[in-house]
Amino acid sequence: MMAGGHCSACLWDSDTLAMERQRFPGAHELIAGYFVRHSDAYYKWRIADRSAIPADHRRPIDYDDIAVAYDKLGQHDKAIDAIREKIQRWPDEHRYESEANLGTFLIHAGQLEEGLTHISNAIDINPEAHFGREVYQKLLVEYVIESRRQDTQLPLDKDHAVADAGFYAFVLAVRESSKRPSATLAQDAAKGVMGMMRFGQEGSPILLEALGDLLLADHDDNDSKHLAARAYLRASYEVHDPDASIAYREKAQQALEMQLGTDFSEVESELKREIEQGKDLQRQTASDEAAWISLGKDLDAQFAEKYSGTPSFKVSRFDWSPIHPVTKLMIAGLGVLVALVGLIALAVRYTARRITLRRRLT
Repeated sequence: MMAGGHCSACLWDSDTLAMERQRFPGAHELIAGYFVRHSDAYYKWRIADRSAIPADHRRPIDYDDIAVAYDKLGQHDKAIDAIREKIQRWPDEHRYESEANLGTFLIHAGQLEEGLTHISNAIDINPEAHFGREVYQKLLVEYVIESRRQDTQLPLDKDHAVADAGFYAFVLAVRESSKRPSATLAQDAAKGVMGMMRFGQEGSPILLEALGDLLLADHDDNDSKHLAARAYLRASYEVHDPDASIAYREKAQQALEMQLGTDFSEVESELKREIEQGKDLQRQTASDEAAWISLGKDLDAQFAEKYSGTPSFKVSRFDWSPIHPVTKLMIAGLGVLVALVGLIALAVRYTARRITLRRRLT
């Protein structure tokens, strides 16, 4: 990795991905879409359930539930209408939630500048809510707007896949007055982007690209190349433009260039298997929620009871699958050498003991 004027190569072993996962908990699962979330059938049920409450008995949270459900279904205009109806009824109460939701819905609808205004309002009211997620949502929208002014299409940063580039560089430039270490700032920004993925659009190429940039940020040469490559690869699957897809794949390959013992095709194969696991989890959730609807159950209660835990990938300490074949042979050869050295040491000790015993007997 090129950082601070020097170039260093990093070795890959079966602990590498585990260490990356420790630095960025949940990133691996989010990139692959392997986390619990509701089906479209649930959100349709929620709209019907909350809308059945007489308007004069609805609480502010009921309007939030309806609006978020519309947004999840891709009906952004209806989401905007629902939250504005809430604001009209409660102009001063729960204002933070209203501003944050309205800003997000407008951004999802492509109205970036107007959405940015409401996100800024939410930050003014409560800058620490959601662990400061809105702060980085605001920065990301500003980054997208600035990129579009330069007539840049996806990926937003085509020429770099190393530290000090892309969204990470933008965050550093905007928050240069911050006294926080750059590594901490990158981790905070990554946490903010991951929050947007979990509660917003997990398959968004823009969010995946931003996360990849942050994962490659220089943490004392402890960046997360494997997770970053996965983020760029997943983005390449989600875009419709073939040129953008190729560019994302190039960024993924660049991320792994300085990771010795890593084979790009094997990393991609692993990611595709992980994505399938995520789809299986989604299908299971959708099946459960469809069954609960048919039985007239309370979906919120049923979902909370069954899916209270957070699933995660099991990364084996001795999983050889991501390791390049040449590296496997080298490690195997090292193991044989260690075993031979051990046998020689035992033989020497055994011979020495026999010589000592003979001397005593004579």
